[in-house]
Amino acid sequence: MILAATSGFCSVPTCPSLDQSKKLNRGKIFCESKQVLYSKTSITHERRKTCECFDLYKELVPYNEAWSWQKNVVKEKKALIERNEDCPDTLIVLQHSPVYTMGTGGSEEYLNFDLKDPPFQVYRTERGGEVTYHGPGQLVMYPIINLRNHKMDLHWYLRALEEVAIRVLSTFSIKASRVEGLTGVWVGDQKLAAIGIRVSQWIAYHGLALNVTTDLTPFRWIVPCGIQNRHVGSIKGLVGESQSLTAEFRHPDDCKLIDIAHNSLIKEFSEVFQLEIHNKAIPLSEHLEKNI
Repeated sequence: MILAATSGFCSVPTCPSLDQSKKLNRGKIFCESKQVLYSKTSITHERRKTCECFDLYKELVPYNEAWSWQKNVVKEKKALIERNEDCPDTLIVLQHSPVYTMGTGGSEEYLNFDLKDPPFQVYRTERGGEVTYHGPGQLVMYPIINLRNHKMDLHWYLRALEEVAIRVLSTFSIKASRVEGLTGVWVGDQKLAAIGIRVSQWIAYHGLALNVTTDLTPFRWIVPCGIQNRHVGSIKGLVGESQSLTAEFRHPDDCKLIDIAHNSLIKEFSEVFQLEIHNKAIPLSEHLEKNI
């Protein structure tokens, strides 16, 4: 059964605010002009802006609840902009219960199971792109970013999110990189971080999923992001294979790996986007009073 929802990773959907010189190809954004890549000197704020952070990284949050939460936050930010009030950024960090998501135009040919009897719930989302999987051991970071506070350039934003993941992986002595023409972060032919965004009135949401201790078996039942002949990897898998790590990582404990990856994720997100993180402890239920 396919359920309607909005979220997911893999690619970037159509944004009506984009300049006509930017074209979409299978959910990916390409630009006819020279692509602007992220660099450490690309953000030059004199003073760091604040970002409220709802940190539920140890929680398994059902997909539809996280989706509703994001939509409510986006609605609040649009209202602030309409009133010409300050619109700060928000960061939500969590894990999901097992779920598959598909883009609006996602093809069922990339599902290796019968939709009438899926291994997990399948949601048809509002994003572009194909099917992907979220589940325990995968850290999901949903930045709800007002790009007016940063740079109104979606290519820059995607590269910045990739930079966050690349830096996190370096914490584990894992050398990751980008692959030309594909969004995400890779180690060889293994994809460890999937990235996808939705943008409305220059408010970006959805974000980044990083496989830390994720059971990769559910990825075998799909063609992740519709990309053939490539694989999905995890930090745990690469750390377990490495022979040149410090004693801290030689015998990885799942909880320890999640904690280290989480701490690095928050730190690098703060550095890359030059944001001062302010943790807020507000019950999830307060954001779910109504669906949009």
